[in-house]
Amino acid sequence: MARYRHIDMSPRLLPVDLQAQLVPGSFAHAVHHLVDQLDLSAFDAHYRNDDSGAPAHAPTMLLKAVLLAYSQGMVSSRSIERACRDNVLFIALTGDAKPHFTTIADFVSRSRGAIATVFAQVLTLLDGEGLIGRQMFAIDGVKLPSNASKHRSGTRAEFLAQAQKMERAATTMLERHQANDAGAAEDVRDAKAAERIERLTREATKIRQWLADHPQDRPGSRGKVRKSNRTDNESAKLATDKGVIQGYCGVAVVDARHQVIVEASAHGTGAEQELLLPVLDACAEQRTASTLITADAGYHSEANLAALADQGIDALIADHAMRRRDERFAGQDERLAKPDPLHDKSRTPGKPRLFGSEDFIIAPDQSHVICPAGKRLHRNGKDCTIGGYAAIKFRAPDGACKDCPLRAKCLRKPETTRSRQVAVLTRKAGPTHSQRMRERIDSAWGREQYGRRFATVEPVFGNVRANKRLNRFTLRGQAKVDGQWKLFALVHNIEKWANYRKAA
Repeated sequence: MARYRHIDMSPRLLPVDLQAQLVPGSFAHAVHHLVDQLDLSAFDAHYRNDDSGAPAHAPTMLLKAVLLAYSQGMVSSRSIERACRDNVLFIALTGDAKPHFTTIADFVSRSRGAIATVFAQVLTLLDGEGLIGRQMFAIDGVKLPSNASKHRSGTRAEFLAQAQKMERAATTMLERHQANDAGAAEDVRDAKAAERIERLTREATKIRQWLADHPQDRPGSRGKVRKSNRTDNESAKLATDKGVIQGYCGVAVVDARHQVIVEASAHGTGAEQELLLPVLDACAEQRTASTLITADAGYHSEANLAALADQGIDALIADHAMRRRDERFAGQDERLAKPDPLHDKSRTPGKPRLFGSEDFIIAPDQSHVICPAGKRLHRNGKDCTIGGYAAIKFRAPDGACKDCPLRAKCLRKPETTRSRQVAVLTRKAGPTHSQRMRERIDSAWGREQYGRRFATVEPVFGNVRANKRLNRFTLRGQAKVDGQWKLFALVHNIEKWANYRKAA
């Protein structure tokens, strides 16, 4: 019978060369050497121990530990602390410093401004290596939950109603116990009832204190009230394909050459239309006059397209009907999963489209128009103005529409309306920015360029979400979440740089 050496897995003390653990070509090796080249003086403003106090953990070490942890899907400060204590790779990268989890958490949450400077320095380095092409930037975002409860969202009026309801419930419970037996104090002192009364009173007091601290509702983009949140008032309710979450929208601008993230920011709103112009302003230093900006239908609006035209920004912004106009996607519905009949959220079929003014043929002398049924409608002498443009009104003769087979497609109320009226513009308005964008994106060139967007930005979010396992933000407050999102973007860019250097 063959004999083999015994494999001993018992604990032992081994000499470890920490520097040798950072294998060339690995992410840890890239982080170690890259961070040492950066100017981290922006982190120094937090410390006040020049003349007194204990020496602090070096920001260089903390940044290396956080970046390596985020690259492996470790976001919790406690898990990073354990790794710095038990994992040889983290021990080598941190020099066996063993930072406490509170130190790590405080470093991440307070360093948004300093992280932004590091992000800019890394972009400069990548640009020097030729990894940023600036031919096309693709914009996209991901909605992620944060450390906030969506059940504590509402307007000031809703919060006030909740507080009043809790106070009434606490008062009713107390009165009920007192009415049962006024002389039996033990009923009022019943443990469960007293605990519930105290909990209701305490929660109502918290709500009223929050209302006092926040005298105004959050304003929305169109003047409407945006719901506040008592756990994180800068977060927002976001509608996703998995349901409604309370969190932030992480937006990234990705360069097409090597999928480098040139701008990353987190926003407490789910309306992506609001974010297009601020994001473009943030990456203005990175793009050139010839850079093509691409974005999906979430960023499409007439106001955004008008602003892009005014600023002379070359862009391709999709609209929601783009795929329906593309013959290449004609049969895609056949391959989609059928909706659950017990949970069907699809829209109910709307009313059929009626004939519009564009379906009527106007005579050259503008004396009459021909309807889709071939009958004449004559001018009734009552011209009008539609959207600031002069229009001519036409009306069908009495009885012309009585037995028409197209009544249901022509009249809003075919059972009561006697005859059709139509107003035709004498001078058509020029094409809108949305119409120009549709024509541009439906062209062969537009489809080719927009197709490049998918291959540019989608793999980036796949890397961050799947490989780096970012499924939620762990912090509260827009500034803190923005810093955390920039750290993940920094991890992605450093990984790109490391792979590029290794391939070279």
